[in-house]
Amino acid sequence: MPSPRASCRALALHATSRFSAVAVSGASSGRPSLVARHVRQQIPQLRLVSTKNARPKTAIFFPGQGVQKVGMLTPWLEAFPATATAIFQEIDEIVGHKLSDVIQGGPGKVLNLTPNAQPAIMATSIMILRILEKEFGFRASDRADFTLGHSLGEFAALVAGGYIEFEDSLYMVQKRAESMAAATRRAAEDYGGEYGMVAIVTEPEYLQPLINAIHDFVGHSSAGSKSESAEDRSPIEQVLIANINSKNQIVLSGNIERIKTLVEHVRQFLGHDPRAVRLKSDSPFHSPIMKPAVAVMHNILARKSRVKGREDEDIVTYPGTLPCISNVSARPFESKEDLKDLLARGCLETVQWWDSIKYLDQEEKVRRWIGIGPGKVGRNLVGKEVGMRGKDTVKGGGVWAITDPSEIEEVLRGLEETESLVDEE
Repeated sequence: MPSPRASCRALALHATSRFSAVAVSGASSGRPSLVARHVRQQIPQLRLVSTKNARPKTAIFFPGQGVQKVGMLTPWLEAFPATATAIFQEIDEIVGHKLSDVIQGGPGKVLNLTPNAQPAIMATSIMILRILEKEFGFRASDRADFTLGHSLGEFAALVAGGYIEFEDSLYMVQKRAESMAAATRRAAEDYGGEYGMVAIVTEPEYLQPLINAIHDFVGHSSAGSKSESAEDRSPIEQVLIANINSKNQIVLSGNIERIKTLVEHVRQFLGHDPRAVRLKSDSPFHSPIMKPAVAVMHNILARKSRVKGREDEDIVTYPGTLPCISNVSARPFESKEDLKDLLARGCLETVQWWDSIKYLDQEEKVRRWIGIGPGKVGRNLVGKEVGMRGKDTVKGGGVWAITDPSEIEEVLRGLEETESLVDEE
């Protein structure tokens, strides 16, 4: 007899195979597809009262820029037409144009533009979360203990954690993205050159020597805050560490030619040949070039909410319903003022993703991780650190991702199966 987890995977594969054949009929009629109904029928337990005090600690995480894909709404619109359509009508109203058309029709070079990509990813992540809430009774505050997001994903995490309303957060993402794109244009116009981001993949034993070599090359010593010496240089000379993503991956941000020179320097003097991968980004995020975006964020965060009925209230609610981990500090936000300061500085500072995951894994003993949003990058980075074995098992819990409707059943059933597991350590 197959194990419950094997049966779960078989059901998920069965749902996936049925999805393409039946989803369109659901979309055209305005009714949920057979996949949506199948998932709900298979997991009635989700509407039971949470066992938060007894279950393993759980974190929900959201992806950052680079996971955008033309047509990424299609599966959701087909499986949950009424819910998804209503959400994206709301999204288009908030951003002031048909962002949904850009996501669905592209072309890719238009969707990949920062002012489109960032709101599109954040909005799609929250759309998936709302579908889970409305269609399956999933509540982040009941099912999780922490929330976090990779760079841009922090804005979705703050919505899920009850700190910022969706309308305010999406507006903030839109204005942040516009200011980042403008800062990049100014750097190119004033100094020339091409700007972007490059992932550097190495072996774990080379990571710290690699970071040290980069600091020596660019002339500053901090892996986190960007030094004044770096900010005083012209943009064409700036290359800094934008992300420390895992035990074997960092991301460099800045002038592309300068990044190429730095990589050659590492290969020559470190005696190591790391793999360099250009990312789908038209701006050098988390570098001093993004400093104007910090001011924009501080300005917005000083205002009141844009949400109807909350116009006299602060844009940030503190505390939220779940602790949220800051990209800058790799620890939970400690106050409303701390949240505003770190969220604004996040445009400029290094994303301490590896430290964030290590903190939750080693200090908070989080044993279940749920990625919500497009793409599998976040799930892979988390799994790499916390010891993913096979497809989703890890230290008495699991690492899952909901990027497509066909994955819902496996993830929610996996949560139910691990609800009473005891930490192995």
